Amino acid sequence: MTAGQTDPVVKSAYGSVRGRYERGVAVFRGIPYAAPPFGPRRFRPPVPLPPWEGVRDAGAFGPTPPKPPYSEAFAHYLSDPVLPGDDCLNLNVWTPQPDPGARLPVLVWLHGGALTRGSSAVPVYDGHAFARDGVVCVSVNYRLGVEGYGLFPDTPPNPGLRDQIAALTWVHEAIEAFGGDPGRITLFGQSAGAISIGALIAAPQTQGLVRRAVLQSGPPEASERAKVRRMVRRMASRLKIPATAEAFAAVDRDLLLHTQAEVGKLSSPVVGGPAFGIVIDGDTVPRNPLEALTEGGAAAGVELMMGWTRDEYRLWLVPGGLLDRVDRLGAVAFAGAMARCHCGSEVPRGYRALHPEARTADIVGRLVTDHLLRIPLHHLADARTEPSYVYEFAWPSNLPDLGSCHALELGFVFDTAEAPESRKLAGEGAPQDLADAMHAAWVRFASDGDPGWERWDAAHPVRVFGDRAPDAENGVAYTAYGPLDRELALWATDAAAVTLEEPVRTGRRSRWRG
Repeated sequence: MTAGQTDPVVKSAYGSVRGRYERGVAVFRGIPYAAPPFGPRRFRPPVPLPPWEGVRDAGAFGPTPPKPPYSEAFAHYLSDPVLPGDDCLNLNVWTPQPDPGARLPVLVWLHGGALTRGSSAVPVYDGHAFARDGVVCVSVNYRLGVEGYGLFPDTPPNPGLRDQIAALTWVHEAIEAFGGDPGRITLFGQSAGAISIGALIAAPQTQGLVRRAVLQSGPPEASERAKVRRMVRRMASRLKIPATAEAFAAVDRDLLLHTQAEVGKLSSPVVGGPAFGIVIDGDTVPRNPLEALTEGGAAAGVELMMGWTRDEYRLWLVPGGLLDRVDRLGAVAFAGAMARCHCGSEVPRGYRALHPEARTADIVGRLVTDHLLRIPLHHLADARTEPSYVYEFAWPSNLPDLGSCHALELGFVFDTAEAPESRKLAGEGAPQDLADAMHAAWVRFASDGDPGWERWDAAHPVRVFGDRAPDAENGVAYTAYGPLDRELALWATDAAAVTLEEPVRTGRRSRWRG
């Protein structure tokens, strides 16, 4: 902010807001995009907010949606601020030029957190660097847990996803006033945020609203309705109430969060268990999003970028000592992984042959991660005719045992690796050159659809960020084939015919079980 410069004020169809200039960009925080989802609106689809009179102050983050805190083991690595208040359906905008004529590319961020935790107020997700580099960045809050993804007989499913649709509609209609181009909106999200994006770009209500999408460590998918319903019923049993939205709405909010945390304590991506998730509802999610995107022609014209971290599973297994416990379980852990992945014993045997030096927990982690995440993303990239780009994040954390774990790439994508909240996961001394490379790729993709490497084709090119190979420049390497092609071949029905010593370079679309 220069001397004498006043706070930025933007007028949109929804009302006027006053932001702040911070380090040369305009920031607007806590802008509501829908009415507070409580009282008679609790557990129901979002309701539009009438335009307000006057100028609304947008200098601070708005309330965060209700959520239980992380366990002590996970809170050691992940930050999740709580801001009280009912007006939690809000978003934030960072823009270098709050001028309707700027027509800048737009990035819309959806946070992760297993659809039960997280918010746009996490400091790792600060959008300043994107605005600094010429992109309007928007981050969104949406309902979580039972409030956003509980499945009840007396309310429509997926209210949290419907929140995201309402926020995306707001962005499409209002972002031009903040300097953005509504024709160049890119969704990007990680984990549950990426899963949400898969559903959003496949939803009938969003066709034509999104130009590009980035899926970070999360595939398009729909949860089994019975699995989500089981979560609700277990909560109802503990609370001694009917498993209906009406009954849940009468429960004290803190008690509801405590009960949700207790019921979900033993669930995880590796071991499974009841959990909240997006379900097929015949409306916003008329079919499984992965099927809609690969077979149903959804999101025609939408360009994709997608990827994963090399050791996703270590964030799920290292906190609380699960890595060592899985090792001790040995054959029992392998049996559980086979049940989780619906595969026969030949698949884990193949993984062991490919990684003879790996411990049991690493084999189980790779197996489950590939089944849940990497295989669906490979399948998505193979099936799309629109340009797709695939990456892998390979830089290992400076903290013990985490490796290139789930969520580690976020501080590099946002160029916030030096923030204390990023260092909780990365440790001290994260390489700035790696942040420069990743952040620039996201900026380029949002700007013109080309992140800087070859689009996916039969050769399976994958950009590897942070590989410390001797020939890597600035800690960034590139491989000309998919690093998981060998593992993917193990899931094919003709796996016995595959030579395991060399990467599979064929463009043939593999057939996977389960």
